[in-house]
Amino acid sequence: MDLFKPMDPKPGERVREKKEPEVSEHVRCLVLGSGPAGYTAAIYAARANMQPVMYTGMQMGGQLTTTTEVENFPGYPEGVTGPVMMEDLKKQAERFGTQVRFGMATRVDFSGRVKKVEIDEKSIIEADTVILATGATAKYLGLESEQKFMGFGVSACATCDGFFYKNKVVAVVGGGDTAAEESTYLAGLCEKVYMIVRRDELRASKAMQRRVFNTKNIEVLWKHQAKQLLGDQVVTAVELYKNKGEENEEIVTLPVDGFFLAIGHTPNSEVFRDYLETDDTGYVITVPGSTKTNMPGVFACGDLQDKVYRQAVTAAGTGCMAALDAERYLGELE
Repeated sequence: MDLFKPMDPKPGERVREKKEPEVSEHVRCLVLGSGPAGYTAAIYAARANMQPVMYTGMQMGGQLTTTTEVENFPGYPEGVTGPVMMEDLKKQAERFGTQVRFGMATRVDFSGRVKKVEIDEKSIIEADTVILATGATAKYLGLESEQKFMGFGVSACATCDGFFYKNKVVAVVGGGDTAAEESTYLAGLCEKVYMIVRRDELRASKAMQRRVFNTKNIEVLWKHQAKQLLGDQVVTAVELYKNKGEENEEIVTLPVDGFFLAIGHTPNSEVFRDYLETDDTGYVITVPGSTKTNMPGVFACGDLQDKVYRQAVTAAGTGCMAALDAERYLGELE
């Protein structure tokens, strides 16, 4: 499939001349994405003299830039903020020669030995090997107050941020396996955990449901939906619809210290799906024990291909793997 040809106009549509992007340069190693996976891949690739060029994506530093405190990444005994940690990784990658550029992939062609990646619909980079570290985006409810309190009471990762709510009261939104797992994890830290469930049943597996129902400090709020978050500088409560759309609908206010989203993630793989195998939720499938995709010379790391652990340290580990896999691939070509 040739993605680098003009699309046919729709019937009756006015045709406007649009100049197709031209190839601007050829690189040995192209890294797409700038979270822990992307920066680690770039560090290893640069040290292996692969002269990597990185395009950061629209969120430079990835999801961790929305996290205030990171206390579980090795090497930071006093903890570190997400933005500071990402800046440290960026400086380390640049120290070894990585060219870090702001921009994102808008089209790709992985069909040939030389890979083609369009950047911002303006230019085309040719690459001998491509490392994909575009991550995944947590799903949010779309409340305006979610953005207001992001990192100040709102989180999409219980494992990352649960420690900050030790002996406090929190709410978890969702009714699937992720929500059940996050709730039971938080129950081991927090005084009280409320599960906010839109329906009158859980979608989680029977085993996960048993864990929830057998945990004394988890309370499931059936047929509740979040309306808005309340607070000044940090979250202090959540306003909920109870029985929304029914005759007995009412609005209740639940005092909480933290509000955790557990309604899933969307892997940022859409632009690659014409060429790469993905599972039914869009996560890129890699050969077990490696970062190899179904396309030779294209490697996937971090949350783009990991729907289980989703931690900064595991993302960094797969970034290392991707660079080593890419180095071996180039060595075989030469």
